[in-house]
Amino acid sequence: MDYLLTEEQVMLRDLCRQITDEKIMPVAAHYDETEEFPWDIVKVMAESDIFGVYIDEKYGGMGGGLLELCIATEEFSRGCAGIALAFSATALGTDPILLFGSEEQKEKYLPSIASGKKLAAFAITEPAAGSDASAMQTTAKKDGDHYILNGTKHFITNGGEAEIYTVVAMTSKDRGARGASVFIVEKGTPGFTFGKKEDKLGIRGSATRELIFTDCRIPKENMIGKEGQGFLIAMRTFDMSRPGIGAQALGIAQGAFEAAVKYSKERKQFGKPISSFQGIQFMLADMATQIEAARALVYASARQIDAGAKSLTKDSAMAKMFASDVAMKVTTDAVQIFGGYGYMKEYPVEKYMRDAKITQIYEGTNQIQRNIIALNLIKEMSK
Repeated sequence: MDYLLTEEQVMLRDLCRQITDEKIMPVAAHYDETEEFPWDIVKVMAESDIFGVYIDEKYGGMGGGLLELCIATEEFSRGCAGIALAFSATALGTDPILLFGSEEQKEKYLPSIASGKKLAAFAITEPAAGSDASAMQTTAKKDGDHYILNGTKHFITNGGEAEIYTVVAMTSKDRGARGASVFIVEKGTPGFTFGKKEDKLGIRGSATRELIFTDCRIPKENMIGKEGQGFLIAMRTFDMSRPGIGAQALGIAQGAFEAAVKYSKERKQFGKPISSFQGIQFMLADMATQIEAARALVYASARQIDAGAKSLTKDSAMAKMFASDVAMKVTTDAVQIFGGYGYMKEYPVEKYMRDAKITQIYEGTNQIQRNIIALNLIKEMSK
């Protein structure tokens, strides 16, 4: 389908597609196997000015928005979702600064992120606080002109590799959800260390680590927004970022679909390519339709957010939920089309299926997304 992209958006898509075809796809299996962080690909992205696509030109970016971020994320994820996360997880860590950061914070941190010199990460999840973010235990106690952070974050994408972290911590535990605040913490700050690197089912080219804060002193000027605004900032951040997860899922599904179509034309059984069999044709038709429907929803939600729509939560959750469910379905069908070969690491589709699963889990499980969608629908229809 023609999504009426601008000339600049088409150029961005084509550039990211070229990087994916020439640089990412040839090494995707290597990074999946070794779990190394893809710094060589990060360098290519940085040299191509990709990290700044969603950042204002004032801070060294390209002045695009969420749609540009989604276009790039989709293309990179078509090659390898783990490698793509170096880019898209940096955007997640940057969103709180973009949305609520002071001018001084933006001038200090955004140029180095836009240039790709520094990666970012967002830290809210804890061992006892996943879907229930209000259960977090990490604290930030005021001490003069500083806050002292103590606690552990886990499952943090880009953990250990990023230089800039936006961290949610409780400044007033007795206030519940209204007692959280967000801080910018730089790698190398005394009292800030890293725990184990997780051994994951998928997205293995992405680093996922624990963040450990032990009497970590943060200047008060590193607080984003005001004290007590932490959950507001986090929820607004997720409203902005969930279409990006949808775009990641979309790219995974597209990559698996393309591999399945190619294989179905090459693989012969009973003297004909399996693409000539109606059973396979129906699977391919369903896969293509599901992907296009997901793309329409992801792009539409991104456009609405870029246009300044006031109600973001429901559409953002729909984009993430639907696209990630499609990714899981399409990648599973791709493995089926490959048959026994689809189960082997020699072929790419088993990796696409492993990578797809996380998109149904992080930034709010799809069960949580359904809760969010339903609650917003009920609220809207009660007016």
